[in-house]
Amino acid sequence: MKKDIHPEYVQCVVTCACGNSFETLSNKSEIKIDICSACHPFFTGSEKIVDAAGRVEKFKKKYNLK
Repeated sequence: MKKDIHPEYVQCVVTCACGNSFETLSNKSEIKIDICSACHPFFTGSEKIVDAAGRVEKFKKKYNLK
């Protein structure tokens, strides 16, 4: 590996918009994010399948599915 071309990794505090924060290593000392695993619907179990404008029914009708 070449010397003096790699970034220096430091302790990084990642802060989410929901207030959750955790530490990791990065080349930045602080990162702010909009969504994390503590507030993302997929990870919290509050995920809902939204059928906008009957897309599922339209697909089933198009391919003659039940």
